[in-house]
Amino acid sequence: MLAGLATCGFMMNIVSRASDLTQDFKTGYLTLSSPKSMFVSQVIGTAMGCVVSPCVFWLFYKAFDDLGLPNTEYHTPFATVYRSMAKLGVPRECLVLCYVFFGVAILVNIVKDSLHSKWGRFIPLSMAMAIPFFLGLYFAIEMCVGSLILFIWERVDAAKAEAFGTAVASCLICRDGTWSKPSSVLAVAAVNPPVCMKFLSSQTNSKVDNILQGST
Repeated sequence: MLAGLATCGFMMNIVSRASDLTQDFKTGYLTLSSPKSMFVSQVIGTAMGCVVSPCVFWLFYKAFDDLGLPNTEYHTPFATVYRSMAKLGVPRECLVLCYVFFGVAILVNIVKDSLHSKWGRFIPLSMAMAIPFFLGLYFAIEMCVGSLILFIWERVDAAKAEAFGTAVASCLICRDGTWSKPSSVLAVAAVNPPVCMKFLSSQTNSKVDNILQGST
């Protein structure tokens, strides 16, 4: 388990740096910045972090005896979360599902690129389909609201919509996104969702069905 958690932390840092660099490239494209300068800046910042971060951790480790322990001032809640995830593991056929979805994504992209633009535009992009899996279902609400705003904007002023539409969409989606405001209002009003979803094993599910049938 320790080896898996250490590898997880190592890979998360690598993927996080690559993701940040990709986002920086997108921002640089919008602001007409030099990709080379952004890459060099990222390398310098990462190199500094490799020195500064261990030093800061070592200072905290030497200064506080209870560093990282639960119910302390400097606890590590994510450590408990990741340890619990490592104990649970993944479903038995998880790797097979990964292979299947990877192959389907490649096949969809090949078909989309092979067809003429007249028909290829009706085939969805695999990358766009994958976004809600990472960001959550609320992303569909943001896309619907954003598309409506862009549709009205194009009717009112097509030139400005073409020039600033991407930047405005990035602002609405970045960080917590548009849905965070209605979600906060619903949380303050103590509104509970009308639907509850739970995933159970087949054995537990059959027991629940028997209990429900007996109660009726």
